[in-house]
Amino acid sequence: MQSESLISPLMQTISHQHWKVRVAVIEATGTVIQFGSGKSVDDVLPHFAQRLFDDVPQHLYGEHLLLCVQALIAVCREDCRGSSLQLMEVLVTVMASSGATGLGDKVQETMDALATVESVDSSQDLYREHAGPLLEWLAASHHDWTVHSAELLQLDVVVTHAGPALGELLPQLIPVLRSCLQPARDPAMRLQLFSILSRVLLRAKETVDSQGQLHSYLDTLVKDILVPNLQWHAGRTAAAIRTAAVSCLWALISSESLSAEQLREVQEALTPQILTTLEEDAQVTRLVSCRIIDAFMKASGAVVGPDELVKVYPELLKRLDDVSNDVRLAAASTLATWLRRVESDGSKSCCQSDIQHLYKELLVHLDDPEGAVQDAVLEVLKAGSVLFPDLLVRETEAVIHKHRSPAHCEQLLQHVQALPPAP
Repeated sequence: MQSESLISPLMQTISHQHWKVRVAVIEATGTVIQFGSGKSVDDVLPHFAQRLFDDVPQHLYGEHLLLCVQALIAVCREDCRGSSLQLMEVLVTVMASSGATGLGDKVQETMDALATVESVDSSQDLYREHAGPLLEWLAASHHDWTVHSAELLQLDVVVTHAGPALGELLPQLIPVLRSCLQPARDPAMRLQLFSILSRVLLRAKETVDSQGQLHSYLDTLVKDILVPNLQWHAGRTAAAIRTAAVSCLWALISSESLSAEQLREVQEALTPQILTTLEEDAQVTRLVSCRIIDAFMKASGAVVGPDELVKVYPELLKRLDDVSNDVRLAAASTLATWLRRVESDGSKSCCQSDIQHLYKELLVHLDDPEGAVQDAVLEVLKAGSVLFPDLLVRETEAVIHKHRSPAHCEQLLQHVQALPPAP
């Protein structure tokens, strides 16, 4: 009996009600394929496609599916070209379920073998060719996704491995993310999607911005995705989502994909939310929020009026009393940026009373028990000394005798006295 004649009865049994039988059928199919011909691929793949979402122990199913695909590629060679997309669907599914089974490397080797018979350089070329249809295949059910959906894991694989091809998929990808990241959707799924999005944004030039078109979706990313997820809601899960959204925003800002004008748009839309997340219970949220405010203040050409400026520094001052030294140091650095911004914007005359208050509060922290915080606050005061040097000298001389050590106050006074005369 020729091996091809065995395929039909095996495929009839692949839908058996007991999963152990289905696994055995797939294992047997892999053996039969090794002795078959090119037509096996057309006979087998449609049935495999039906089994992709079976509730079967993945370490069994994935390994046998992978062996079948390897056999198909080895036997059918060039005949696989017409079924490359279906083979990619199977491989993406196996990789998505291989987290705890160690099949990832074997899947990658199989993709490389498929790339060879497709006469392309690497699996990256396969993703470039098939990422669009793969995403369309997965997105068909995205309105019903939860964290338990197999499609979510498969999306993770496609987005993680598609590389530069992602830049061509934004018209398909962004609407899926927008829908799945709405506050009414499954919170655990949203956390996972924010993790996926943050990863690709950190390498935006090599992924989602490879075509230089990410800016076209900035409004959706900010107003439809980040803003709703930064809103305060009670509970640990809601707090975790805010942390994920803050981290995602930081990845976007750090990606260097935004022009100065685009960063200003983000700043105008999200500064109120980020000032609020400075108060979050999670240390990482407070820390990253400080860094985001720092980036906003450094944005070249950003228009920040005095009214907006004076809303920022009190929230940063609170962070100088944070339980985390990392947050305190980040807040100090951001306060230095704030003072430089006041100087560069010519806003000091409008903010004199606020700056005097800031001087007084910073001088309290100049006597902090933590040496690193003292040093950081000294640098903040030096940065702000050019604004009202005489005022700073008076405030410093008024408190120097209260400090446990006058050393930092003396350094500050020496610095101010060495400043060139004001024009």
